[in-house]
Amino acid sequence: MTEESSTASHLSVDMATTGMTQITGGNAVTLSSPGGIEFYFQIAFLMLGVVGTAANALILYALVVSKQQQSHALIVNQNVLDLLASFFMILTYIVKLCNIPLTGSVVGYWLCIVIHSECLVGWGTFASAISLASITVERYLRVVHSTWSKTKLHSWMIYSAMATAWIISFINNIAVLFPAAVVIDGICYVTMISENETARMFYFIWNFLSFYVIVLLIFVFCYWRIVLVIRRQARVMANHAHSESSAAQNQLNQIQSSVTKTMILVSACYAIAWLPSYIEFLIVTLNPHARSSDIVFYATILWAYLYMCINPFIYATKLDPVRQVLLRLIPCKKTSEQAAGSAA
Repeated sequence: MTEESSTASHLSVDMATTGMTQITGGNAVTLSSPGGIEFYFQIAFLMLGVVGTAANALILYALVVSKQQQSHALIVNQNVLDLLASFFMILTYIVKLCNIPLTGSVVGYWLCIVIHSECLVGWGTFASAISLASITVERYLRVVHSTWSKTKLHSWMIYSAMATAWIISFINNIAVLFPAAVVIDGICYVTMISENETARMFYFIWNFLSFYVIVLLIFVFCYWRIVLVIRRQARVMANHAHSESSAAQNQLNQIQSSVTKTMILVSACYAIAWLPSYIEFLIVTLNPHARSSDIVFYATILWAYLYMCINPFIYATKLDPVRQVLLRLIPCKKTSEQAAGSAA
């Protein structure tokens, strides 16, 4: 990687992680040449996209087979967002590794906006953060305010929350990229942010507050209240263990507890995965010339993207309906169940 491209790439942060970037492509700067550090990270990003796409597709299949699209529509929507973000990551890094020139007026401009800016990946990841907050609020209402939610929480509210995640994320990406993206000598720039310190700071504050701090506060408040209610319900059920009605209620509480534990882990994973990227972005925003090393820069982005691949494994191990469907797909599990049925 040349000194010019290395400096430029650290003037801002990847669009899909925290906001904006100077993205290079074509023949002007050879960023993805074999042997360069970015080339190997791009390979890692591509592999991460493949794993994320396969894992999220499997979990989506399990959610549909277990008929969770009605009772847990927001979780299904969350999985769809992670699936699309992973797929767009494959598309993005295939194009980057092919090093397609951006010198064409129309084609180069659209490749800059849609692919090299990682706009599509950013669309999925930002929408995923909003969706996680929506799931948290929904869990809070169903557990803490269960009586109210049974009569007031309608399906149209759930679907509106799903649509809001897609729309806000789309606007957040398009509003920045379309007026600001430009291709100069085969290099893709987001000029409004990379050249204007005030705009760069404002955009960082907007993204950090909207997609991390506020989301994190929602996680902490809602799940703290949810855990308190679940513990109180468990104590009440323990005092009525022999009641038939309490047994049914206890089963419902166990389902609620399983979903809550799953989403707490997913939320914690989001908070941990994105924190290093926002810290790196803050350092670059405050002092663009005091850039971190290439390895640190790309490692924080890779760590953030890892979130999309970890989520499916959390669903597979913690969400009971998904786990049961996946266990039935295991050949040895099927054989043992058939043998047990024959013996009976």
